[in-house]
Amino acid sequence: MSKNILFLAHVDESGTVLPKVAFEVLGAASDIAAQTGGKLTIGLIGHDVQGPANLLANAAAGILGVAGPDFAHPRYATDSAALEAICRAAGAEIVIAPGTSRFMRVIAGVAQRLKGQVDTHITSIESANGTLTAKRWFYRQRLEGTIQRDARPWFLVMDSGCHEAWTGVSGAAKVEMIDVALPAQRTSFAGIRVPNTQAQTIRPDAKLLFVAGAGWCKKQADGKTHVPDAETAILEFLQASGASLGGSKSLVDQSGENQAVLGFMTHLNQVGQTGSTPRHPKGLSTCCHGEEPHVVGWRFIHERRAINLDPNCGWAHGKADVLYVADAFEVVPKLNALLAKK
Repeated sequence: MSKNILFLAHVDESGTVLPKVAFEVLGAASDIAAQTGGKLTIGLIGHDVQGPANLLANAAAGILGVAGPDFAHPRYATDSAALEAICRAAGAEIVIAPGTSRFMRVIAGVAQRLKGQVDTHITSIESANGTLTAKRWFYRQRLEGTIQRDARPWFLVMDSGCHEAWTGVSGAAKVEMIDVALPAQRTSFAGIRVPNTQAQTIRPDAKLLFVAGAGWCKKQADGKTHVPDAETAILEFLQASGASLGGSKSLVDQSGENQAVLGFMTHLNQVGQTGSTPRHPKGLSTCCHGEEPHVVGWRFIHERRAINLDPNCGWAHGKADVLYVADAFEVVPKLNALLAKK
């Protein structure tokens, strides 16, 4: 059955391009439009949407836009009004959007205004026998749920790393601009403050995930802990490789147990059953035994390697593609030296 499908996106903080996840979700929306024979429309918001629209000129039957200084930065009142206007103009039955922080704050409110339904953290969308099905994970990615809804419009907010990015040809796009009547504004944009790049350890777009286990803070062969050496080795590796930092639960919990802990490691870095489930292409685990509660967070890592002194650890039982039976205190500094030469 033919459906009107709307893909939503916003211009990123630079004001010139779309977020990386937007192209991934556009790839999913294009596939669904092809499977259902539906009409795909693109809706964009930002200070100036013509440049990003040109990149998507050949991706859809039409492009709707809401632009202006009021839409340059995230704000619930302006974003919700803009998205509502685009959805009404498109008359869409299915609305697909990337799960950015800006959209996650506002999509549910837009769905309520349009008397629709919304599902977030979607990982895949499929159409079979005229029925649209969405999937997402529950219980820390241990259970996969299948969702079907009769309510329309149905808003589907997709996570990153779940679909191949759309890679069409750019051109001169014709954007149908929509005027939005905004309510009186009570908030104003003051600016963006970001952490120092050397202090930033969580990098979702990094190609490599580096995970530190509790072994970094345990007593070594000389009977002493070497936490300062561990901190230096890990931070140097992160800076040289551009990797994202993860940690096992046993390591991040040590700070609450009055034990020596890496100063830059927090629960935000925790990977595993009770932590996050990242989607980096490659992963390197160090000083972690590779037991199931931790490994469950690695299920979407394509290439997994580990460094551990125990040749019979969990990683050796088929949970890692390669296990290096070695001392991470010796291996990581050597890696840093090799990276420094490059």
